[in-house]
Amino acid sequence: MRVTIDQDRCCGAGSCVLSAPEVFDQREEDGIVLLLDAEPPAALHDAVHEAAAICPAAAITVDQTERV
Repeated sequence: MRVTIDQDRCCGAGSCVLSAPEVFDQREEDGIVLLLDAEPPAALHDAVHEAAAICPAAAITVDQTERV
């Protein structure tokens, strides 16, 4: 899994941080998403998928392509 974010689309709702705090954080000054782990371990995949699904701005992209 590879996670990418679009900070320009982020509205600062923070739902991603609540779903997967090990993977996402927010900037102090404006609440825009910060990506902490672009390739999270398998144990966090469900939480990352949930974060992407509930993001009101659709600012999170999850790529499931296997990397060799």
